[in-house]
Amino acid sequence: MAVPQVVIIGRPNVGKSSIFNWLAGRRLAIVDDVAGVTRDRMVHLQKWNDRFFEIVDTGGIGVNDIDNLTDEIERQIQIAIDSADVILFVVDVRSGMLPLDQQVAQRLRKIDKPVVLVANKADSPHMDVEADQFYRLGRGKLVSVSTLQNRNKSELLDIIVDRLPDTTSSGNEEEATEMKVAIVGRRNVGKSTFVNSLAQSDRMIVSEVAGTTRDSVDVRFEMDGKSFVAIDTPGLRRRVSVKTDIDFYSTHRAERSIRHADVILMFFDASQQISKVDKQLVRYISDEFKPCIFVVNKWDLYHTQMPTDRWATYLHETFPMMSHVPIAFITGKTGKNVKTLLNHTQMLYKQSLSRIGTGELNRILKEIVAHHPPPLYKNRKPKIYYATQVGEQPPTFVLMVNMPKAFSPSYQRYLISSFRDAVPFPEVPIKLYLKKRESSDERDEFGKIGKPQFNEEIEDEFPEETTNPDESTEEEEFDDVNEEA
Repeated sequence: MAVPQVVIIGRPNVGKSSIFNWLAGRRLAIVDDVAGVTRDRMVHLQKWNDRFFEIVDTGGIGVNDIDNLTDEIERQIQIAIDSADVILFVVDVRSGMLPLDQQVAQRLRKIDKPVVLVANKADSPHMDVEADQFYRLGRGKLVSVSTLQNRNKSELLDIIVDRLPDTTSSGNEEEATEMKVAIVGRRNVGKSTFVNSLAQSDRMIVSEVAGTTRDSVDVRFEMDGKSFVAIDTPGLRRRVSVKTDIDFYSTHRAERSIRHADVILMFFDASQQISKVDKQLVRYISDEFKPCIFVVNKWDLYHTQMPTDRWATYLHETFPMMSHVPIAFITGKTGKNVKTLLNHTQMLYKQSLSRIGTGELNRILKEIVAHHPPPLYKNRKPKIYYATQVGEQPPTFVLMVNMPKAFSPSYQRYLISSFRDAVPFPEVPIKLYLKKRESSDERDEFGKIGKPQFNEEIEDEFPEETTNPDESTEEEEFDDVNEEA
């Protein structure tokens, strides 16, 4: 399964970003008394009691954004709630219960997911009594915390881990589930015709008029004894062209279908150039780490004018960050190559569920680093201690290192590209996290064990990042000790 997500929600100015930073042990989100500072979702990988999970910071529910981004902020919040495994509902003890808190609670009653009520700003034990008023919201277990006084952090993390989904589901159960395939693309590229070809019936209206499909439609079908769900999505158009409510909701439902699908079929029209809408869609698919196949449709009308390798080169040059994505050339109207495409789709789905053993993963990583070591950072050597896979869909790797900031984005891309060449899932996206090895962790799969010299206390102090090469923090000194051990 994918790495579980713990989403922090609440009305504006209850300290959601403070809790995000507090749990992460780093200043990642901007904290300010002005409501509405947080707009986008922020994600951080967290480890507690040997469980990995992602904590997600969101904007305040009900905020009136000064830049007219209220709808977009609300959309990001809804995306986070949809993907959440556990929800932290944050309230403010100092200001007491407000009507907006009750509105948030009402919204959460419709969601069948574990919710933990977090009463923030309870700076001393006597304020816990004031927090009892929030039991009226009906959200069960309440935890009083204070990011300022560092109160009850361990208790909150214990409760979060206790509510994370069980990861011991068997592979047979995973294979028995229906694979969901989202068919996306701009208008009039033949998505509905393709779905009718899959279902072997006229399930979808097919017309030369662009925009015939206005909602995401699930179509179940069987092939070779296996059940599939094809999600036909509305054709997207440029955001500046979205003028009606139908266009607005069609766009959001198409994006929701991408998030919920197991594999994405990104459709292109063989007779048309790649458009800005295509680029926006591919970027969204990439941001969601979804397995994808580029499908060039209507190939029967164009194959005599351009060879397949030229179209493939055109796609790879347009989307260089998606070079791992396979390309299929089909004719949806006649069904040519459709079965081959579905077989490849199943292969991608299996790849996204793959795991690799820690020993084998570290052997691969050692060869990758030996071939191209990371460059020096501030005259110091970045070090990788070990790697482990912590999730699937997408395959998610965590590298324990001495200095996460020392690994540049270009070197991280090199690591992912090299992993893809060596692991048994080369055609699906890979998510990579770099985390600083804890002082209590003596593992070193690369040949030696570093003995910690002192107890590291940086997590609760929120240290400021230094950019001066001549300055060194206790964190850097600890890394030097491990380097020389």
